[in-house]
Amino acid sequence: MTCGGYARGRLWRTGPNVSTRHVANGFIGGRSYLLCMENAPDTRVLYNANCPVCNFEIGHYARYAGNAGLPIRFDDLNTEVRSQWGLDADTAARRLYVLHNGVLTSGIPAFLVLWAQMPRYRFLGRLVGLPGIRQIATLAYDHVLAPLIYRWHLRRVRRQAARAAQ
Repeated sequence: MTCGGYARGRLWRTGPNVSTRHVANGFIGGRSYLLCMENAPDTRVLYNANCPVCNFEIGHYARYAGNAGLPIRFDDLNTEVRSQWGLDADTAARRLYVLHNGVLTSGIPAFLVLWAQMPRYRFLGRLVGLPGIRQIATLAYDHVLAPLIYRWHLRRVRRQAARAAQ
């Protein structure tokens, strides 16, 4: 089955043949991607439920979205649903991913998309999205926060593997 000429559930790199109005600017390895999934909610979030920081923050958003009846789906990358995203576990664990209306974003742009879908967080999204603030937030997330949380995740995984081996 296809959607808009793309195979369902596959991650496609955008190029000159893909309309840029449907695709956000480069997010995975500096490239834009379009993920086509039929019968999916308008907004989906892929996060690491095994990460205490990620689980706390995204758990809060999930409770808020559920209580508000918002059409946002939260997917744990540690389940089989990750295969629908077309991302390997290591790539998915490095940052937050949001799929909204067929456009896959990650990092601060993903947070901006997510916050725009939640009335309580729209102001925060507008504030962080302002020129200057967005660039600083992106640099902080890309070069400090996401790598730090990812390294913490890898240490946790190594410790769990060492305990299991004993």
